[in-house]
Amino acid sequence: MGTSGWLRGVASALAVCLATQGAAQDVVPVSAPAAAAQTGPVTNLPLPRYVSLKASEANVRRGPSLTHRIDWVFQRRGMPLQVVAEYGHWRRVIDRDGQGGWVHYTMLSGVRTALVTEQVLTLHSQPDANASERAYLEQGVVARLGACEQNWCELNADGYRGWAPQAAIWGVNPDETKE
Repeated sequence: MGTSGWLRGVASALAVCLATQGAAQDVVPVSAPAAAAQTGPVTNLPLPRYVSLKASEANVRRGPSLTHRIDWVFQRRGMPLQVVAEYGHWRRVIDRDGQGGWVHYTMLSGVRTALVTEQVLTLHSQPDANASERAYLEQGVVARLGACEQNWCELNADGYRGWAPQAAIWGVNPDETKE
């Protein structure tokens, strides 16, 4: 390949890079310190924010379109996820382990859920460690999130309802209050 062929190749590669960069300029990745002040460019909702998986299966893609490769499939309806970026009809989500990718917005729900992170979590009748015990939830249980106050959240898992410390669940921000 001569010098002119090499230059054409470099110019083509540069054009592809610039086109890709322009297409992704609405993608807003979120870093932890700046998270409180950012909103999504599509929904105008806060980033990051928690949602749950609406479907029993959802493809997780490498990029925000159907042409991007499917890296894996989320297979748990109600699983809490954190939205960290938006692009058109796509949301970049991560799970508790920080794994994620792009999911179509129709696969997500605004219903808040939480994932039990302790080996055994005690649900109390009131937001107080000395309150009577109502039920025990095992690690990995997904519960519907109710009110959150003073570092405690109300959970409902399969008809068992009670209060649990926020530190024992994933799907809620530290010190978050929710009615």
